[in-house]
Amino acid sequence: MKPLTYYWNRLRGNKEEKERLLRANDRSFNLSFHYAKNEIKTSKYNIITFLPLNLYVQFTRLANVYFLLLLILQLIPEISSLPWFTTAVPLVIVLSITGVKDANDDIKRHKSDRQVNNRTVEVLVNGKLKEERWKNVQVGDILKLQNNHFVPADLLLLSSSEPLNLVYVETADLDGETNLKVKQALTVTGELGNDIEAYSTFTGEVRCEHPNNRLDKFKGTLTVKGQTHGLDNDKVLLRGCTLRNTEWCFGLVIFGGPDTKLMQNSGQSKFKRTRIDHMMNILVLCICGFLVTICVILSIGNSIWETNEGSAFTVFLPHLPDISVELSSFFIFWSYIIVLNTVVPISLYVSVEIIRLGNSFFIDWDRKMYYPKKDTPAQARTTTLNEELGQIKYIFSDKTGTLTQNIMTFNKCSINGKPYGELYDFSGHKVKILKKMERVDFSWNKLADPKFIFHDHSLVETVREGNSEAHAFFRLLALCHTVMPEEKKEGELNYQAQSPDESALVTAARNFGFVFHCRTPETITVMEMGRNVVYELVAVLDFSNVRKRMSVIVRSPEGKITLFCKGADIVICERLHPSSDKLMEATMKHLNEYAGDGLRTLVLAYKDLDESYLEGWRKRHHEASIAMEEREERLDDLYEEIEKDMTLLGATAVEDKLQDGVPHTIEQLAEADIKIWVLTGDKQETAENIGYACNILREDMNEVFVVTGNTAEAVQKELKEARQKMCPQAAAMPSMKKSHGGLFWLTKTKYLQDDKVDGEYGLIINGSSLAFALEEDLELELLRTACMCQTVICCRVTPLQKAQVVKAVKKYKQAVTLSIGDGANDVSMIKTAHIGVGISGQEGMQAVLSSDFSLAQFRYLQRLLLVHGRWSYLRMCKFLRYFFLKNFTFTFVHFWYAFFCGFSAQPVYDDWFSTCYNLVYTALPVLALSLFDQDVNSHWSFYYPKLYTPGQWNMYFNRTSFLLCIMQSCYNSIILFFIPYAALHDTVRQDGREIADYQSFAILLQTCLIIVVNAQIFLDTWYWTGINHFFLWGSMAAYFALTFTMNSNGLFFIFPTMFQFLGTGRNSLNQPNTWLIIFLTCLLCILPIVALRFIFIQTSPTINDKVRYKMRRDEIPAISLRPPATRRVSTRSSYAFSHSQGYGDLVISQKFLGKKTPRRPLLFGQKDHPLAENQPQLFRSITEEPEEPQSC
Repeated sequence: MKPLTYYWNRLRGNKEEKERLLRANDRSFNLSFHYAKNEIKTSKYNIITFLPLNLYVQFTRLANVYFLLLLILQLIPEISSLPWFTTAVPLVIVLSITGVKDANDDIKRHKSDRQVNNRTVEVLVNGKLKEERWKNVQVGDILKLQNNHFVPADLLLLSSSEPLNLVYVETADLDGETNLKVKQALTVTGELGNDIEAYSTFTGEVRCEHPNNRLDKFKGTLTVKGQTHGLDNDKVLLRGCTLRNTEWCFGLVIFGGPDTKLMQNSGQSKFKRTRIDHMMNILVLCICGFLVTICVILSIGNSIWETNEGSAFTVFLPHLPDISVELSSFFIFWSYIIVLNTVVPISLYVSVEIIRLGNSFFIDWDRKMYYPKKDTPAQARTTTLNEELGQIKYIFSDKTGTLTQNIMTFNKCSINGKPYGELYDFSGHKVKILKKMERVDFSWNKLADPKFIFHDHSLVETVREGNSEAHAFFRLLALCHTVMPEEKKEGELNYQAQSPDESALVTAARNFGFVFHCRTPETITVMEMGRNVVYELVAVLDFSNVRKRMSVIVRSPEGKITLFCKGADIVICERLHPSSDKLMEATMKHLNEYAGDGLRTLVLAYKDLDESYLEGWRKRHHEASIAMEEREERLDDLYEEIEKDMTLLGATAVEDKLQDGVPHTIEQLAEADIKIWVLTGDKQETAENIGYACNILREDMNEVFVVTGNTAEAVQKELKEARQKMCPQAAAMPSMKKSHGGLFWLTKTKYLQDDKVDGEYGLIINGSSLAFALEEDLELELLRTACMCQTVICCRVTPLQKAQVVKAVKKYKQAVTLSIGDGANDVSMIKTAHIGVGISGQEGMQAVLSSDFSLAQFRYLQRLLLVHGRWSYLRMCKFLRYFFLKNFTFTFVHFWYAFFCGFSAQPVYDDWFSTCYNLVYTALPVLALSLFDQDVNSHWSFYYPKLYTPGQWNMYFNRTSFLLCIMQSCYNSIILFFIPYAALHDTVRQDGREIADYQSFAILLQTCLIIVVNAQIFLDTWYWTGINHFFLWGSMAAYFALTFTMNSNGLFFIFPTMFQFLGTGRNSLNQPNTWLIIFLTCLLCILPIVALRFIFIQTSPTINDKVRYKMRRDEIPAISLRPPATRRVSTRSSYAFSHSQGYGDLVISQKFLGKKTPRRPLLFGQKDHPLAENQPQLFRSITEEPEEPQSC
């Protein structure tokens, strides 16, 4: 969504901004471009505009417009058959509740805006620093910030108090990450220091990109004294950041207010709607069409009655002048639209939102999904998708950090063709490494990390003997990275890394004698075997998704220039010198073994460079770095040029252990008939072995197919062969099922039908093959084969491919999808899926900030789906079935009454009963049902995951169940009307007076209706709480209390025209025959329902019926765990790469990350409570530590 300034500028005749030009200390020049000021406005209304704008927003909803039209019709005397308040009161209540909520939210926004806009900052004005409010700051102003101050606008960093013009900022408000980021000013502006006079004469000119929402990118140039300098994201402080560990800094305002990247990202994400939402909207439109049809029938009936019978009643009811039969029928049509309006429930949408909000709170409050180690509870970030959690068919999961812990440990390595990290016995066989085995003693290295564990003593001996290849190996690990060192005390080094992989590798080099100690903008200092060596940092060739590698160019103290590179094996191998071919064969053998163990691998290489060549390359690099267009492409070409003919050093292998409970969680989800697809950046072997470790793949599967084709034809052939093995009789062309949706089911869509498969299969496909498979002509072939498999693993996929896979399944499968991940590379698939779940893991909070639900551990997903999701879906379906049942029953009675009142649109009920029916008498019991009901408790939900499957097929609420509700309502209405009508015919009171007057008949019908609909709630409720009882019996009591009150003498004397049922309640309900009629009517309505349910439970019980019967009879079952399968088969190496851009452009400067921000206090501070110790609850089906269980 574009900011308001965009539309304002368009109205003023200004063109859309394509590039920004500004000049420091020149407000008149900058004002000529009409740039947005720094004042922000997130509020929607003010005192004057609130009422009209809020009403406009509310009347954009079709239901509110419908009832407004009804109200207008009721104000027309010729057609109004009900008093205006029967519609006005419910409409005003609904509008008022929503309006109060909107007003409260907007008041909070006003307070927040006022608080932010009135913050003060020091601004350089006329050569002096002056305190100014944020809202008065303009583009081109120079600001001075102090430590712990918020950044008021997007600033170009000019200078700081720290050495080398560094600043440390916290970006929690931008990306959720609390670790400090480092920014560095240009040298040309850093020389200005804290000199106010120098800043007063500073006239630098900035030319940069237009305002946009890309937080990780910035392109621009700064021209000072005729020299142009390139600007990137590392030179910019964004609004929303907080200055930390920096005494002061100066900055130049580039973007202000709505143009800042923070505000550009404040737009709402695409709104997701559930399948029930879509169906409900269609049903409401169908109900409107049904209402019009009934009203047409009744108006025709009125025309016939007026023609045949009406003349006999003209003495009592004379016709109005100039009113013909046709016009009378036309008026009757609109009158019945008013009378029967309750068939379209005004309170439906409000009730649905209340139910969803309540079920969201249950997720937030669930202590069994609370992770005390990180003080992280589960969170429902979106309140409109709860019931769709009970309908998931496909789960798309990242691997690293989602299924695994993303805490890396250096495990093995290969140096110059020799493997290290394994232990062997005297006979030469490998020995399994146990914790109690002797560890390598690193006491000879005073700077070693005491937490580092390694068992192979031969590697230490090789290093200490002075092996040149081993020294070069660990020298590369100590130099080629973007890790930031932090030394709080002498000898106590802490490393801050953008990925756990880098931290593990640098720590390994540290323990083996190559200690990365510190860095400056031009140097890296490494302690090599006790000797301090300072390398000149010439250039950093940063990591990217496309490159899949990182390199640094350094100059040793002896003047030797070397390029060190680490990356994926497939990338490094094709860039090696032919002299490394034999060594690569030996190294590949080791990589295969490491991948077979599920380890993450990297290949290391180096290249010596010539001084003259490097000088020319650096000039071209500088030209590319200041280019405003195609900057990234030009830099990539330069990197590709220099990273050739390298010499192989070896390979590393780090271990990423599974999270607790992952294997059993996946097993539970698979038993619930949920298909799990793993989309990972790892190589095939690593992903495959992790798949076996966490039960995604199993040895008892019939077959696991591997697709590795390098052409579209090869991929198609492999997919067809796999499909034919799974289903030999399958047709050559995919079977597409036509479905109808949209308005009145007129929209035609096609879905891919599954072929019948005997047995369980798995599919593994790599990234290059997936690229061909996702092409338009192969997409259906991929889905057809993949959906026949229980498990699919996509290896080496990019973030874009993850989203494409999810999108393809959504497009061709009539199923609900869920994506779960923990990193920035998972954001695209999280947003694409119907449901997005973020894991608050080691890779920041980007995934959580983009998700609909957030969890601390993958294992909590089974409780989110099998318990909360299933219950939410079950409750919502029960609510909708009951809601339509009670409203259609209420309305159909009017239809039968029309045949006995000359189709005159006379209402059968008291006007106040019609007003209170949905809002008072029947609202609370169904809300209690929809918030607290459960068919079985959480223990049995885990023990029988098959309980989840009905939701996948939408069995609890669909078109069939809706039609059954209408049929039951029709039956109920017939009984409710004709039994009292027949029973009261010619009936007299005990004193001989007639009882069958209109008002007594209305009271009798109302009482029967209230008892029947509440009896239906009684039958539908499976789980009773005190709140259910209170709401049910309280609603019954409220009905009788209000009925007697509204029929009292007092209200009649005060409002004689509004309360006309004087004494009807007490006169009718004190007769024994009246209560006998009520009993008979209610019995005939309820007895068939009870009988049918009994017959169906006995003859064809559902899985819910069976488990509920078992739950009443048996004790809580114990859940058996299947041990995870192990797999040690591999043919190729593996490498897992991060999908986030590296910090290479930053590491050419001193960038210690500073102190960590203190953790917030624990949500539950009681340390001795089992919850604080992460003990499993009694219900939990995940084995953790053998601790004493806590009862629910």
